[in-house]
Amino acid sequence: MVVVRRYVELLSRCRGGADARPIARIQAALVTSGLLRRSTELHDALIRAHASSGRPQAALPLYAHLIRAGLFPTPHTLPSLLKSLALSPAVPGARRLALAVHAHAVRLGLAGFLLVNNALIRVHAGLLGRLADAHLLLRTSAAVDASTFNTLITAHARAGRVADARSLFDEMPERNAVSWSAMVNGYVQAGDGREALGVFSQMQAQGVRPDDTVLVGVLAACAQLGALEQGKWVHGYLKANNIRMTVFLGTALVDMYAKCGEVQLGMEVFEGMKDKNVLAWTTMIKGLAMHGRGSDSLTLFSQMESSGVKPDDIAFIGALCACTHTGLVDKGRELFNSMVNNYGIKPKIEHYGCMVDLLARNGLLSEARDMVEKMPMKPDALIWGALMAGCRFHKNVELAEYVIKHWIELEPDKSGAYVLLGNIYSASGRHASAREIRNLMREKGVEKTPGCSNVEIKGVIHQFIVGDLSHPRIKDILTKWYEVDSRIRLEEGYVPDKKEVLLDIEEEEMESALSRHSEKLAIAFALISTEDYMPIRIVKNLRVCQDCHHVTKLISKVYGREIIVRDRTRFHLFKDGTCSCKDYW
Repeated sequence: MVVVRRYVELLSRCRGGADARPIARIQAALVTSGLLRRSTELHDALIRAHASSGRPQAALPLYAHLIRAGLFPTPHTLPSLLKSLALSPAVPGARRLALAVHAHAVRLGLAGFLLVNNALIRVHAGLLGRLADAHLLLRTSAAVDASTFNTLITAHARAGRVADARSLFDEMPERNAVSWSAMVNGYVQAGDGREALGVFSQMQAQGVRPDDTVLVGVLAACAQLGALEQGKWVHGYLKANNIRMTVFLGTALVDMYAKCGEVQLGMEVFEGMKDKNVLAWTTMIKGLAMHGRGSDSLTLFSQMESSGVKPDDIAFIGALCACTHTGLVDKGRELFNSMVNNYGIKPKIEHYGCMVDLLARNGLLSEARDMVEKMPMKPDALIWGALMAGCRFHKNVELAEYVIKHWIELEPDKSGAYVLLGNIYSASGRHASAREIRNLMREKGVEKTPGCSNVEIKGVIHQFIVGDLSHPRIKDILTKWYEVDSRIRLEEGYVPDKKEVLLDIEEEEMESALSRHSEKLAIAFALISTEDYMPIRIVKNLRVCQDCHHVTKLISKVYGREIIVRDRTRFHLFKDGTCSCKDYW
């Protein structure tokens, strides 16, 4: 029918637009004329148009209208309808309708169509959260394609089941760019940058051209690992292939450079970006703060406000972090109040965490405790950890004992609280109390999180774990470390800080344990693997201990090397026996 075809064509032009009002006007005309109740094709066209609009939920009543009109869905109806359902999880009855649509698809013999089956897998894995059912649909499908696998790979990765995602990926008969992107980004989300880069290398070996999504994931993996050379390779690839610098690629590059210790290169990328959203500004603000450039970070925050970009809650976290790293207590209070009064942003627990950290670092422990006790939400482990770090630096044992009672309730099986309190006792000369903490850890079966350090040598990431002697060049590494240890003792009077060893072992073994801290092994390996003029970049999973911090300063002086260490909280730039971090512990 000519009129129906015209309406179908008109609706196809509306697809992809955020504004759903033109679709609503056409739908009203079709209902008024009576055409809609006589045509499955028009129902299909309307559902497809709504599914791609800013109001996908508007497609849902159309399915009920279709059934009431005595019409039957087609293989073209259900994929768009299921897409609308997946995009409307908050709509009452959405999950119930999804199950009803699945039942209709089976009863009408539509579940065997590839597009319908893929849509059913997508809605079970996403909206319904039934990964096992989605997996069963994959196994019992008459036909599958790359899209089928990609949906499940992404769903498993988002659920933290990256090993299952990898099994599906390896099983795929054919992969496309989406498959590679899903796997790379799945590993990144799981915090496994090494595997993400391994998948990317496999992708390159198979001659698959990476798209923007893959490259953003690769840059995120480089940021996790501190893999500067590989990150620079991606930047060069973008330039060599004239790939447009989208806001997502630009932001990922800024983040990579900042987290790899090259914040100035990140600033150059940022300044060259034509389009900057609030995330791009926030990434640069946080990058400067992480490097101790708090004043520059706050200046950039002001420039963002002046440019008309409204800061969101994450941007304020970056600005508050800048205050923390530069000790600007009054500015931090001003920003915290501005967030509420000027922008109407309700503070989240992360904002309170920043303020507690800022106050505790600067010795305002009573005010920090008061803020924790008056928070509108229950403090989490990060809040208590920030307060405990202030107790350690300012040697406030009484408050530390108060903090640990609350912290251990939240994380009874994690070592952070126990270790910090043990170190506070040791630093205060209460060695018997420190031993009690160690005994308590043993009784509860709490093990200290092992330190892990990554160092990039000629584009290859080498990982060292505290006490692990499995590296192929471990003999050379230990030989070098003994040389380093001898030199800093002889030339700089180094004495190991044994209170950092939370173990009941002999004096001589304490020194041996300290010498096998992961960053020391990584630095020794870098010294034998790089030229004398090259900076050494280390990324550590935990906070650098006081002994390792002191040792690294001495190494930078004795060997004339610039050493950049990124730990859990900040960057440390060691040069000529000094550090940029103000030695806060």
